[in-house]
Amino acid sequence: MDELDQPLSETAFAVFDVETTGLNPAYGHRVCEVACVRVRNGEETARFESLVDPKRHVSAGAFHVNHITREMLSGAPAFEEIAAPLLALMSSAAIVAHNAPFDLGFLAAELEIAGLPPPEGVIVDTLSLVRRLYHFGSNSLPAVAAAMEIDTGMAHRAMGDVETTRQVLDQILHDIGSRWGATTLGELVAFQGGPIAYPHARAVPLPTTIAEALDSGGRVRMRYVNAAGQETCRTIQPLRVREDRGYQYMVAFCYLKGEQRTFRLDRIIELTADG
Repeated sequence: MDELDQPLSETAFAVFDVETTGLNPAYGHRVCEVACVRVRNGEETARFESLVDPKRHVSAGAFHVNHITREMLSGAPAFEEIAAPLLALMSSAAIVAHNAPFDLGFLAAELEIAGLPPPEGVIVDTLSLVRRLYHFGSNSLPAVAAAMEIDTGMAHRAMGDVETTRQVLDQILHDIGSRWGATTLGELVAFQGGPIAYPHARAVPLPTTIAEALDSGGRVRMRYVNAAGQETCRTIQPLRVREDRGYQYMVAFCYLKGEQRTFRLDRIIELTADG
């Protein structure tokens, strides 16, 4: 049987999430926490989670989101030490994540460093599915969970986000089955717009909230940490993202200052629609 012909009721899903030191492995950022839950027909069959020694500091922006400290990472295993059980959980399963190319881009980078091959399962992206199936104001994982009335638990930690993504997937599977009679993995993949290629470590997309802020063309509220560690809140209109000297920057009109300003992406804590 072709993998895509497999009934959804018989498909194993490996729901996956990482927390990272920053936004892009192309600039040296690494995984600092990983979690994965394997489910089949709605039932959990295995799980794995671990903090990971990233061998570098967690950026200010990432810390304000995941609150993972240097002390928490002290003594944590290196990624290559936890790769085997993680990959075993993903073996012969469809790999699921919210904004899958982002999480899997970091996985690709870590596996490349460790000299290990990538997993081979079909990629299921709940973000792509949500964008095509629903009409939510925001498609970030917390916003989707709120719209679906899902309890998020510990958001912005790997296992908390995995549990939320799993519930989002459950809702999607219910909806495509009850509304359109979808029963196979291939039909699920079709609903997300077709197969998703395993990402190259150097081609990681932007996080969902930043990409949506750029796409909206309107004002958004931003929480930002400056070089001194001070947090500010301001309204901006994102214009574009540029790269310079190993960092990514958002160029935006800042209404607080009344002028165009540039903000480092790894210092942005949160972006939300203004009003």
